[in-house]
Amino acid sequence: MAQFTVRNLEDDVRDRLRELARRNGRSMEEEVRAILRGAVMGRTAARLRLGSRLVERFAELGLDEEIPELRGQLTEPPRLDR
Repeated sequence: MAQFTVRNLEDDVRDRLRELARRNGRSMEEEVRAILRGAVMGRTAARLRLGSRLVERFAELGLDEEIPELRGQLTEPPRLDR
C-alpha cells in the first residue's frame, strides 16, 4: 500500500476533517482514505440516499432489509407541548 504526506494543510481544513471523521465514527486517517476513494472511484457518501447510507452504516449489526425513502410522503412533526 502507498503512503504520502500532506504538507501545509490549513488548520480550519484539519479541524473540519477531524469533525467529519468524528461524525462518521472514523479516524482522521480513515476519513481521508474514504474521501480519496470516493473522489477517485466516483462515489461519495453524499450521493447515497439516506436508506442506503443507513444500511451501509449498520450492516455489521445484521440489518439486511430495505429502508424506504420518505421523499414525497407526509410526516407528522413532533409535538413539543406535552
